[in-house]
Amino acid sequence: MTTIEESIEIEVPVSVAYNQWTQFESFPRFMDGVERVEQKTDTRLHWVAEIGGTKREWDAEITEQHPDHRVAWKALDHEGPSGVVTFHKLDDARTRVMVQMEYEPEGLKESVGSLVGVDDRRVKGDLESFKQLIESTGRETGGWRGNVEN
Repeated sequence: MTTIEESIEIEVPVSVAYNQWTQFESFPRFMDGVERVEQKTDTRLHWVAEIGGTKREWDAEITEQHPDHRVAWKALDHEGPSGVVTFHKLDDARTRVMVQMEYEPEGLKESVGSLVGVDDRRVKGDLESFKQLIESTGRETGGWRGNVEN
């Protein structure tokens, strides 16, 4: 099992960062390798991504969600990651976004990539792209403020 933990400070209020993160179908705009995310229900997502040169599809379920604080999910099969994203108000105009994910690498290529930190760099790059996206506009493209209890 591989664990990834990354964080970034973003120059927007916590509600703006959180609201944009809940726009799951916009993930291909800032996540490298993600081709498509379809929100099937308030708590079900279907992912299509290229991982280590291989196209993968998986379903995920949001297991916990609290506005401006956290979104936790689990993959419903072995193809995808499970994890949590937390949002921390630093002040009225700055937020720290923290990502913690776990997944099982498949095959030699993914296992070696995980060992040399390719996955950590990819998540860090995705967070930097999210920062650029949200800071360049200063506002979210939408938001879902519902609660999902664990």
